[in-house]
Amino acid sequence: MGRVTRILAEGIYFGEGPRWHDGRLWFSDFYAHAIKSVSPAGDVRTEFEIDDQPSGLGWMPDGSLLIVSMTKRQVLRRRPDRAIAVHADLNAIAAFHCNDMVVDAAGNAFVGNFGFDLDTEIAARGAAAVMADHAVASLARIAPDGAVRVAATDLHFPNGTVITPDGKTLIVAETFGAVLTAFDLSPDGALTNRRVWAATGSRVPDGITLDAAGNIWIANPIAPECALIAEGGAVLEVIDTGDRCFACLLGGDDGRTLFMLTARTVDSRAAAASPMGKVLVATVDVPHAGRP
Repeated sequence: MGRVTRILAEGIYFGEGPRWHDGRLWFSDFYAHAIKSVSPAGDVRTEFEIDDQPSGLGWMPDGSLLIVSMTKRQVLRRRPDRAIAVHADLNAIAAFHCNDMVVDAAGNAFVGNFGFDLDTEIAARGAAAVMADHAVASLARIAPDGAVRVAATDLHFPNGTVITPDGKTLIVAETFGAVLTAFDLSPDGALTNRRVWAATGSRVPDGITLDAAGNIWIANPIAPECALIAEGGAVLEVIDTGDRCFACLLGGDDGRTLFMLTARTVDSRAAAASPMGKVLVATVDVPHAGRP
């Protein structure tokens, strides 16, 4: 018998970048151009809007919220006084839309990007052909002062990213590589010792979240599921999400609530046409770990 899930929230266009903060799940809703939050009771509120599609979110040590501005290839900074300004411009690194992000304890941010025009390529060649043959991308690092540099290259659609509790390892989902890739993370933000943490086989990792046992939940955007993967690739559990799953996060007061953000399609025009996305929740055995 599968783990029990329930719908926490509906009426979302396309949810991404979930983060647990001050008793609520914060997330980006792409086509509403909004950062929203939902409480454990299910009340959704719009926190603020931006003039672009938002994606990855992460808090800095001073309480500022960083927001990936996807199509402008920027990261915005919303300070505690709610003033919003450009924190970093990633146009010199990002080959196409920017996507997910993780922020470390010192305020360094790591941001992925598509690497190519996903919708156009899929329309022209089909999803299978694009998965098999596509342009690679670089992972960007943004220092706390907004300075930008390349952190890693030759990544196959770098997407969801986590940092281990000791701050020494960064793991990124290479969506089109069907792999979770680990790096040693130095105090100055440099990434070294690239290695395969787990190959995910027929599953494709989008958003990811790390648990206290050292395993990783992956959202699978090509199937209605969220799967728990051990280092090395063993599949420990699979949760049916009904629709395709694009992001996941362990949160809640005890860290044992698995939030799963779903949508009917990855196609931007279809997803933007109707708010059919959902936030699902399930209670799991092992709580969160590290910086999600």
